Amino acid sequence: MISPTKNAMNKSDSNTNRSNLKNKPELLRRRDAPLETRTDLKPAATRDISGAMNAILADVFALYIKTKNFHWHMSGPHFRDYHLLLDEHADQLFAMTDPVAERVRKIGGLTLRSIGQIARIQRVLDNDAEYVEPLDMLAELADDNKNLTMRLRQTHNVCDKHRDVATASLIEVWIDETERRTWFLFEATRRRN
Repeated sequence: MISPTKNAMNKSDSNTNRSNLKNKPELLRRRDAPLETRTDLKPAATRDISGAMNAILADVFALYIKTKNFHWHMSGPHFRDYHLLLDEHADQLFAMTDPVAERVRKIGGLTLRSIGQIARIQRVLDNDAEYVEPLDMLAELADDNKNLTMRLRQTHNVCDKHRDVATASLIEVWIDETERRTWFLFEATRRRN
Protein backbone atom coordinates (compact mmCIF):
# COMPACT_ATOMS: atom_id res chain seq x y z
CA MET A 1 0.00 0.00 0.00
CA ILE A 2 1.29 3.45 -0.93
CA SER A 3 1.11 6.01 1.83
CA PRO A 4 -0.71 9.30 1.14
CA THR A 5 2.60 11.17 1.58
CA LYS A 6 4.41 9.04 -1.02
CA ASN A 7 1.43 9.32 -3.36
CA ALA A 8 1.56 13.14 -3.08
CA MET A 9 5.33 13.08 -3.70
CA ASN A 10 4.87 10.90 -6.78
CA LYS A 11 2.25 13.33 -8.15
CA SER A 12 4.59 16.26 -7.41
CA ASP A 13 7.49 14.53 -9.23
CA SER A 14 5.17 13.77 -12.15
CA ASN A 15 4.12 17.45 -12.35
CA THR A 16 7.73 18.56 -12.23
CA ASN A 17 8.68 16.16 -15.01
CA ARG A 18 5.80 17.41 -17.19
CA SER A 19 6.83 21.00 -16.53
CA ASN A 20 10.42 20.18 -17.48
CA LEU A 21 9.25 18.48 -20.67
CA LYS A 22 7.27 21.59 -21.65
CA ASN A 23 10.35 23.75 -21.03
CA LYS A 24 12.75 21.29 -22.64
CA PRO A 25 13.43 23.42 -25.75
CA GLU A 26 14.25 26.39 -23.50
CA LEU A 27 16.43 24.23 -21.25
CA LEU A 28 18.27 22.83 -24.25
CA ARG A 29 18.76 26.31 -25.69
CA ARG A 30 20.22 27.58 -22.43
CA ARG A 31 22.41 24.50 -22.07
CA ASP A 32 23.83 24.95 -25.57
CA ALA A 33 24.13 28.76 -25.36
CA PRO A 34 27.51 30.29 -24.69
CA LEU A 35 28.16 31.55 -21.19
CA GLU A 36 26.18 34.72 -21.00
CA THR A 37 25.43 36.86 -18.00
CA ARG A 38 22.75 39.51 -18.18
CA THR A 39 24.11 43.01 -17.63
CA ASP A 40 23.04 46.54 -18.41
CA LEU A 41 26.51 47.29 -19.79
CA LYS A 42 26.81 47.59 -23.55
CA PRO A 43 28.67 44.80 -25.39
CA ALA A 44 31.59 47.18 -26.03
CA ALA A 45 31.87 47.86 -22.29
CA THR A 46 31.87 44.15 -21.50
CA ARG A 47 34.55 43.58 -24.16
CA ASP A 48 36.79 46.47 -23.04
CA ILE A 49 36.49 45.90 -19.30
CA SER A 50 36.83 42.12 -19.59
CA GLY A 51 39.94 42.51 -21.74
CA ALA A 52 41.54 44.92 -19.29
CA MET A 53 40.58 42.84 -16.25
CA ASN A 54 41.82 39.59 -17.81
CA ALA A 55 45.19 41.25 -18.46
CA ILE A 56 45.22 42.36 -14.80
CA LEU A 57 44.35 38.81 -13.74
CA ALA A 58 47.21 37.37 -15.80
CA ASP A 59 49.60 39.92 -14.28
CA VAL A 60 48.40 39.14 -10.76
CA PHE A 61 48.90 35.40 -11.27
CA ALA A 62 52.37 36.00 -12.74
CA LEU A 63 53.32 38.34 -9.89
CA TYR A 64 51.95 35.84 -7.36
CA ILE A 65 54.18 33.07 -8.77
CA LYS A 66 57.22 35.37 -8.90
CA THR A 67 56.59 36.49 -5.31
CA LYS A 68 56.31 32.86 -4.16
CA ASN A 69 59.44 31.98 -6.16
CA PHE A 70 61.41 34.68 -4.34
CA HIS A 71 59.79 33.69 -1.02
CA TRP A 72 60.94 30.07 -1.51
CA HIS A 73 64.44 31.03 -2.65
CA MET A 74 65.15 33.82 -0.18
CA SER A 75 68.49 33.68 1.63
CA GLY A 76 70.78 35.84 3.71
CA PRO A 77 70.81 37.55 7.09
CA HIS A 78 67.28 38.96 6.71
CA PHE A 79 65.83 35.66 5.53
CA ARG A 80 63.04 35.42 8.09
CA ASP A 81 61.78 38.98 7.66
CA TYR A 82 61.87 38.88 3.85
CA HIS A 83 60.49 35.35 3.70
CA LEU A 84 57.47 36.32 5.82
CA LEU A 85 56.99 39.63 3.99
CA LEU A 86 56.85 37.90 0.61
CA ASP A 87 54.48 35.26 1.93
CA GLU A 88 52.12 38.01 3.10
CA HIS A 89 52.39 39.74 -0.28
CA ALA A 90 51.70 36.50 -2.15
CA ASP A 91 48.59 35.91 -0.02
CA GLN A 92 47.32 39.41 -0.92
CA LEU A 93 47.91 38.79 -4.62
CA PHE A 94 46.23 35.40 -4.60
CA ALA A 95 43.26 36.90 -2.75
CA MET A 96 42.74 39.26 -5.72
CA THR A 97 42.41 36.53 -8.33
CA ASP A 98 38.92 35.22 -7.62
CA PRO A 99 37.27 38.66 -7.30
CA VAL A 100 38.91 39.80 -10.56
CA ALA A 101 37.74 36.72 -12.46
CA GLU A 102 34.26 36.79 -10.94
CA ARG A 103 33.90 40.47 -11.79
CA VAL A 104 34.58 39.64 -15.44
CA ARG A 105 31.88 36.96 -15.33
CA LYS A 106 29.40 39.27 -13.57
CA ILE A 107 29.57 41.77 -16.42
CA GLY A 108 29.07 39.07 -19.04
CA GLY A 109 32.65 38.39 -20.05
CA LEU A 110 34.75 35.26 -20.13
CA THR A 111 37.87 34.98 -18.03
CA LEU A 112 41.15 33.09 -18.08
CA ARG A 113 41.08 29.34 -18.55
CA SER A 114 44.67 28.12 -18.38
CA ILE A 115 48.30 28.73 -17.47
CA GLY A 116 48.98 28.97 -21.21
CA GLN A 117 46.51 31.81 -21.58
CA ILE A 118 48.07 33.59 -18.59
CA ALA A 119 51.52 33.21 -20.19
CA ARG A 120 50.28 34.67 -23.47
CA ILE A 121 48.83 37.85 -21.97
CA GLN A 122 50.87 38.52 -18.82
CA ARG A 123 53.00 41.66 -18.83
CA VAL A 124 54.98 40.80 -15.68
CA LEU A 125 58.32 39.30 -16.68
CA ASP A 126 59.22 35.92 -15.20
CA ASN A 127 62.50 35.48 -13.35
CA ASP A 128 63.82 31.94 -13.72
CA ALA A 129 67.36 32.73 -12.55
CA GLU A 130 68.94 30.07 -10.37
CA TYR A 131 70.07 32.70 -7.85
CA VAL A 132 68.92 36.27 -7.25
CA GLU A 133 70.36 38.50 -4.53
CA PRO A 134 67.73 39.16 -1.83
CA LEU A 135 67.72 42.95 -2.32
CA ASP A 136 67.45 42.45 -6.09
CA MET A 137 64.41 40.25 -5.49
CA LEU A 138 62.75 42.95 -3.43
CA ALA A 139 63.65 45.70 -5.92
CA GLU A 140 62.26 43.67 -8.83
CA LEU A 141 59.03 43.00 -6.96
CA ALA A 142 58.78 46.69 -6.03
CA ASP A 143 58.99 47.60 -9.73
CA ASP A 144 56.48 44.92 -10.68
CA ASN A 145 54.01 46.15 -8.06
CA LYS A 146 54.53 49.75 -9.17
CA ASN A 147 53.74 48.70 -12.75
CA LEU A 148 50.68 46.78 -11.56
CA THR A 149 49.45 49.97 -9.87
CA MET A 150 49.83 51.84 -13.16
CA ARG A 151 47.89 49.15 -15.03
CA LEU A 152 45.17 49.11 -12.39
CA ARG A 153 44.78 52.88 -12.87
CA GLN A 154 44.52 52.38 -16.64
CA THR A 155 41.86 49.72 -16.10
CA HIS A 156 40.03 52.06 -13.72
CA ASN A 157 39.91 54.60 -16.57
CA VAL A 158 38.34 51.97 -18.84
CA CYS A 159 35.71 51.32 -16.17
CA ASP A 160 35.06 55.05 -15.77
CA LYS A 161 34.60 55.42 -19.52
CA HIS A 162 31.88 52.75 -19.44
CA ARG A 163 30.38 53.85 -16.08
CA ASP A 164 31.20 50.54 -14.37
CA VAL A 165 31.44 51.84 -10.82
CA ALA A 166 31.43 48.39 -9.20
CA THR A 167 34.60 47.25 -10.96
CA ALA A 168 36.18 50.67 -10.43
CA SER A 169 35.53 50.53 -6.69
CA LEU A 170 37.21 47.12 -6.40
CA ILE A 171 40.18 48.42 -8.37
CA GLU A 172 40.56 51.32 -5.93
CA VAL A 173 41.08 48.87 -3.06
CA TRP A 174 43.60 46.87 -5.12
CA ILE A 175 45.51 50.05 -5.99
CA ASP A 176 45.82 50.84 -2.28
CA GLU A 177 47.01 47.30 -1.46
CA THR A 178 49.49 47.33 -4.35
CA GLU A 179 50.86 50.74 -3.35
CA ARG A 180 51.35 49.39 0.17
CA ARG A 181 53.35 46.41 -1.16
CA THR A 182 55.45 48.76 -3.30
CA TRP A 183 56.13 50.98 -0.28
CA PHE A 184 57.16 48.08 1.97
CA LEU A 185 59.44 46.62 -0.71
CA PHE A 186 61.01 50.00 -1.42
CA GLU A 187 61.69 50.66 2.27
CA ALA A 188 63.18 47.18 2.72
CA THR A 189 65.70 47.85 -0.08
CA ARG A 190 66.86 51.29 1.09
CA ARG A 191 70.49 51.55 2.03
CA ARG A 192 71.67 53.49 5.05
CA ASN A 193 72.34 57.17 4.34
